[in-house]
Amino acid sequence: MIVLFGALLGITLGVLTARRRKGTGADLIHYGAVYGIAFTLLGLVATLAIDRLSG
Repeated sequence: MIVLFGALLGITLGVLTARRRKGTGADLIHYGAVYGIAFTLLGLVATLAIDRLSG
């Protein structure tokens, strides 16, 4: 669940960042993908850490 939330949050933040910088359509996709991947990996690490520490 944390991984999916991280992916959606990352994509959203990436697209908003590209829009703020007045990017083209390709920029929106690129920023969304990069931020999505980064936040997904952070969510995965958080999920693994929580799983390891809880039990």
